[in-house]
Amino acid sequence: MNTKQAYQHCLNIAKNHYENFPVASWILPRKMRLPTAAIYAFARRADDIADEGSATNEQRIAQLEQLAQQIEQLYLSHNSDDPIFIALADCVQKFNLPKTLFLDLIDAFKQDVTQKRYADFGELMQYCRRSANPVGRLMLHLYGQTDRKTLAQSDAVCSALQLINFYQDMAQDYNELDRIYIPQDEIRTAFVNESYFKNQLTDGPMILLMRKQYQRTHKLLQGGAPLGKSLNGRFGFEIRLIIAGGSRMLLKLDKQTDNVFSRPRLNFSDWIWVFWKALRAK
Repeated sequence: MNTKQAYQHCLNIAKNHYENFPVASWILPRKMRLPTAAIYAFARRADDIADEGSATNEQRIAQLEQLAQQIEQLYLSHNSDDPIFIALADCVQKFNLPKTLFLDLIDAFKQDVTQKRYADFGELMQYCRRSANPVGRLMLHLYGQTDRKTLAQSDAVCSALQLINFYQDMAQDYNELDRIYIPQDEIRTAFVNESYFKNQLTDGPMILLMRKQYQRTHKLLQGGAPLGKSLNGRFGFEIRLIIAGGSRMLLKLDKQTDNVFSRPRLNFSDWIWVFWKALRAK
């Protein structure tokens, strides 16, 4: 398989998975579109190893460690017949992508296999630092802007988007994977317990618990919002779209006072608002 075919394989993976936020969309600059698809395809494979199928935890860890070895081999310029790694090798060569960012992602997925609860928000943010932030940093390497301020803003946006994804998937995460991404100390303080997650209970304490999560995440997202204004062109617009989409999703989550475990999706009118917000933000 040649490089062009490998990129097309990655693009098909990106197009065939539902996402609330654009992945390798037509809005991105042309030079970034295919590399973004390759990065997404890699992350998708690692995520599927951690979450999908009937493998044991030991088997999942072994597969993720094998994936890490493939990354090591890629940086040693060893050839691969895997289309994702053919595309990634081209990305690494063209954009000088740091190996540590890929290894951090794999480490986060390994943590997903073994850790199901988080003691406090600080511990959860350490997970986001490896599960979400590397993706934003890789994108900035593709764009060619990696100063400290820009990276920090990207980290804020990516962590916020990761948290929003947790809030959307609370029922699925608990029922299918036995995971709770709401900090345990805050659950106890709100006089909520695991039966709320098991039975999908929504009452005053649960609403207040989740509202605290939404408000904090909104502040985190807005803390990174200047990123969309500082980046020029289509990439900057893409970032503004993603931030506006995150804000809209938080609003929809906050309105679900009858069932905080329901998964909202952005509809056509939501996307009209998101585009208007992204255009206006500039």
